[in-house]
Amino acid sequence: MREHLRGVAAGLLTPFDDDLDIEHDELAANATTLYDEGIRTFLASANISEYHSLSQQERVDVTETAVDALPSDVCVLAGVGGSTAGARELIEAYDRIGVDAMMIMPPDHTYVHERGLLRYYEKLAEASSAPLVPYVKGFDPSIGYLRDLAGLDGVVGIKYAIEDAVKLGAAASATGDDVVWVDGLAEPFAVSFWNEGIEGFSAGVSNFRPEVGLELFDALTEENWERARELRNICLPYQNFRDRTGQNNSLDGAISVPAVKKGLELAGLHGGGVREPIRPLSAEDERQAEELYDQLDDDIKRLID
Repeated sequence: MREHLRGVAAGLLTPFDDDLDIEHDELAANATTLYDEGIRTFLASANISEYHSLSQQERVDVTETAVDALPSDVCVLAGVGGSTAGARELIEAYDRIGVDAMMIMPPDHTYVHERGLLRYYEKLAEASSAPLVPYVKGFDPSIGYLRDLAGLDGVVGIKYAIEDAVKLGAAASATGDDVVWVDGLAEPFAVSFWNEGIEGFSAGVSNFRPEVGLELFDALTEENWERARELRNICLPYQNFRDRTGQNNSLDGAISVPAVKKGLELAGLHGGGVREPIRPLSAEDERQAEELYDQLDDDIKRLID
């Protein structure tokens, strides 16, 4: 598990048809293509999979589709969240279908206590022998909390998605080698976070052009900083596009998921629709996504092909 976290983890987005039903064959095809292109760590029923728009049974179903479609040499992490009882039920269902690890989603409570969160993870660890990878996002924890989180039984990695490299470095240096720190903010933060202790990262544009992430990971491993920055930089325009509000909206990042789904379509994979509260891209956003994808494609041919 730790070796799989020391790499590029691609999210499996959930393709929906025009009626917003899940297209399982397309999801399986996406997973198989990413595997053929070199990805070995997959995030099923994850944030980018529209976790919060899926029912409990749908989370199990899309994860089972991924597990069944992929060879045995991969690692599939499945998203878990919500109440303690509901999360334990989900973990037990994932165990039955052969998930390799549980990625514990960021807390969705309005009010959160750090000690209460740690107890939550302890109770989830008791539900299965599968390792846990907590996803830290959406709140600003203390370094002491991150240290204690890394020390919990069953925790083998932490997906860190806070724009604070100094806090990451302080937390990583206070923990042992048993826990793998993973950059949860994708390619843009991989170079700076690598120097603070990460050993892997989740995919951004690499969800639909995995060669970028794989090449970036190799450059980081080899400490080829110039090439790593070049590869990071070609990801920035599309990743910055994902951070935008979209049309008739003031909330940042609202088009993040449909932008990746558009990237999947442009790369010859299956994106599909999105469920509320996410909205599809506007015609203007689609046009910009196509321009940015063409730019990314040209840069990939220049730097990789």
